[in-house]
Amino acid sequence: MQELKLKALTLIFVILIALLQYPLWLGKGSWLRVWELNRKVHVQQEKNTALKARNAMLDAEVRDLKSGKAAIEERARSELGMIKQDEVFFQVIESQPQQQIQPSTQQQAQP
Repeated sequence: MQELKLKALTLIFVILIALLQYPLWLGKGSWLRVWELNRKVHVQQEKNTALKARNAMLDAEVRDLKSGKAAIEERARSELGMIKQDEVFFQVIESQPQQQIQPSTQQQAQP
């Protein structure tokens, strides 16, 4: 009888431990969920870092456009093809190499 009570008590403790472990591994705040959220946070932090660098570059460009004419002039030259008054524009066009006609390699041998 004593042995039966001991086995029942052991079984109750095993079930109790299993019930306590379930939320830790598979529940709403489980280790797996925490690990997944940490991974997502890391990915989002990398995206944020890239976006902050992009924003800083855009901010510097905006400040440069507001304060100086050099950036405006550069944009007008590169994007719009504009030139200053009394300035001469030279466009250099490289000639394309002529294609050489190669004799056919399958010519019949002449006797």
